[in-house]
Amino acid sequence: MRASIYTPAFAVRTVAAWAVALLLFFPLGWLLLTAFKTELQAIAVPPELFFSPTLENFHEVQERSDYLHYAWNSVVTSVVSTLLGLAIAAPAAYAMAFHKGKRDKDILMWMLSTKMMPAVGALVPIYVIAQKSHLLDTQLALIIVFTLSNLPIMVWMLYSSFKEIPNEILEAARMDGATLWQEATKVLLPLGMGGLASTGLLCLVLSWNEAFWSLNLTAAKGGTLATLIASYSSPEGLFWAKLSAASLMAIAPIVVFGWFSQKQLVQGLTFGAVK
Repeated sequence: MRASIYTPAFAVRTVAAWAVALLLFFPLGWLLLTAFKTELQAIAVPPELFFSPTLENFHEVQERSDYLHYAWNSVVTSVVSTLLGLAIAAPAAYAMAFHKGKRDKDILMWMLSTKMMPAVGALVPIYVIAQKSHLLDTQLALIIVFTLSNLPIMVWMLYSSFKEIPNEILEAARMDGATLWQEATKVLLPLGMGGLASTGLLCLVLSWNEAFWSLNLTAAKGGTLATLIASYSSPEGLFWAKLSAASLMAIAPIVVFGWFSQKQLVQGLTFGAVK
């Protein structure tokens, strides 16, 4: 007779999984509730769990701060920096995966080590360069910074992805007379499309969520949604309801995007983990 899976250990694991899930979801759930409250309801003690929802905060965010302007900046900087990063990282990963050199591992480790330095350590020189180049408060400044900051991750992920492609396939294409461009576009690109998509999606999310550089290099003109959220902190205090509404409007697009592309994101995060 088949043993039941509903054992005490299974029940404990189930309860623990639900507890962790609720703990992780709680901040987002509370943010969602607060976004539909008035300012008085948002700061009420004890907190009000039952209330009449209002859309006033969302209307005020759009009218006061021009949400669409900041959202457009986020879209442009995230998408362009991701595409530019892929254009640079793909050839580098291809060279290291299929034309191995003695220093490839050292170069990869050096690139990865740049991510270990706190971003604030590079703030002053990058700010001065942007100021001297008249790039402060522009989309171009963020595109360049986002591209460079995500480049090590892109190279590592694409390198891991390309290593899974048998080198014999590329050698066969060369023997058939394929040029380097034909080899890359007609052989490597179709086989490596999954890795390119996963890498692009992950770095798109990272660029969208980047707040440090947005707050320090931009303001009203070139600012992203992170700048919009920060604008609701004032000397008078925090406007919790409006801040929650602005935050919800900022994270909603990328949460929906991540939900529909979660398979590719998980694949990108686990490249090389399973052989």
